[in-house]
Amino acid sequence: MRRTIAYPLAILTAAGSTLVTAGPAAAHGYISSPPSRQALCAAGTVPDCGPIQFEPQSVEGPKGLRNCHGGLGQFAVLSDESRNWPAKSVGDTVTFSWTLTARHRTSTWEYFVGGTRVAVFDDGNQIPNSVVTHQVDLSGFPGRQTVLAVWNIGDTPNAFYNCVDLNVGGGSGTRPPAPPSPGPTAEPSAAPTTAPSTPPTRPAPTGAPADGEAWKPGVTYSVGDEVTYDGVRYRCRQAHTTIRSWEPVFTPALWLAL
Repeated sequence: MRRTIAYPLAILTAAGSTLVTAGPAAAHGYISSPPSRQALCAAGTVPDCGPIQFEPQSVEGPKGLRNCHGGLGQFAVLSDESRNWPAKSVGDTVTFSWTLTARHRTSTWEYFVGGTRVAVFDDGNQIPNSVVTHQVDLSGFPGRQTVLAVWNIGDTPNAFYNCVDLNVGGGSGTRPPAPPSPGPTAEPSAAPTTAPSTPPTRPAPTGAPADGEAWKPGVTYSVGDEVTYDGVRYRCRQAHTTIRSWEPVFTPALWLAL
């Protein structure tokens, strides 16, 4: 299988139509946050996804479909419910962030839960930014849900499809157990005569990359974060979640070499 490298912010002509890539397949876009199924595959969170792991931006099919894989057989894994796709816990209002690797003229963006369209955003056939965000109210759909997000292209008969698995409301809906009642109060002991030799240390936060660590896929970086790759240090220029083929050496729009 030939691997395609997609550049997150491709160099475009003045008309915004010519994409510079390192492979034969065009690049387009996908939802990076909360992670769509193709983003989970690209990050390696869900293994053995097949070719979608190398081109999460390419789920393109005719408009009007209601499946996760855009009718493309090579990406059928995205509609396989037996994969037990991990669901992101969110609140009632969710911000969906699209990473566009080619900015096509856009008619509308649609969001569905089951057969119900819960939100639509009309772009008026304009060219969008490289990162597009929408806030969608999902308060009417609590619990485990799969959201189908559709990017309808303005000047072609096609659309791009993403499925995002969510736990709307952020929890199981069960009340946490009450804390145990306090036991008898003990008499206070005498204060120590000497201070501890070393102060207690605070645990390091989890989920955020350490400054200067090696770049790796599946990590969310913020503007200003620094990583190393092949012995070179880079600073993040645009917040994003990494995937394989977006190494800093290939994505100068995302990473500034120091």
